Amino acid sequence: MVELLEEISQKLLWIRKNRPLIHQITNYVSANDCANATLALGASPVMAHDINEVEEMTSKASALVLNIGTLSVANIPAYLKAGITAKERGIPVVFDPVGVGATKQRTEVAKAILADVQPDIIRCNMTELNVLCHRKVAVKGVDSIASEAGRGELAREFAEKTNAVVAVTGKTDLVVDKKNMITIENGDEWLTRVTGTGCMTSALVASFAAAGNAFIGAVAGVLAMGICGELAKLRLTENEGIGTFRMRLIDEIFQLNCDIIKKYGKIS
Repeated sequence: MVELLEEISQKLLWIRKNRPLIHQITNYVSANDCANATLALGASPVMAHDINEVEEMTSKASALVLNIGTLSVANIPAYLKAGITAKERGIPVVFDPVGVGATKQRTEVAKAILADVQPDIIRCNMTELNVLCHRKVAVKGVDSIASEAGRGELAREFAEKTNAVVAVTGKTDLVVDKKNMITIENGDEWLTRVTGTGCMTSALVASFAAAGNAFIGAVAGVLAMGICGELAKLRLTENEGIGTFRMRLIDEIFQLNCDIIKKYGKIS
């Protein structure tokens, strides 16, 4: 795995040299944090939602994020138009099916994106993976409450079905495609106590995917968030809470470098 950590490190250097444009049709709860995380990593964010400009903006981007966290009727055509434009131009698409299964409309939109766009990377939690695989599971808003038992097999089946890289985040993280499976053991429970860290992870995944290779991009983005979450928690002093943790998380993304990746990365 030393070679993989080295490859991830080189992609970080590529991002900071080339500052790829990452177009994100994301949710308004986490849009600011996603933009700041993208900037901190070294890429350039843009959040263009209007149907009249998404095609043009996507065509200028190096990667696209479709995040349905705050779904609206107005944005549904924009998701599809931007996604199809990206696929036509060979631009990697990261799909974040936030809260899929919570409502019928949310599930139907997710199905449409999977069918019509065919994303390159699907970043989800275990509850969302179960819903996308048509398994019965309890849904609590946008939070994951499903057991992680059997997720490797389920993620592999879904990757084969969708021809996508599937990144499942949880207590430990898993990145799967048709041939490969990587487990990432970085992270901290506090990442679940700040809203939008999953969305931020998708932004980092897209930034790394812009450097080429969807599988490595997914591993790199998830790993980066895990490492930075760990370090942000370690930096907290007495009487500092989740507000400071959120601030320090952005700082750690900004400070991330090749040596930190190689020192702290826990992948197998």
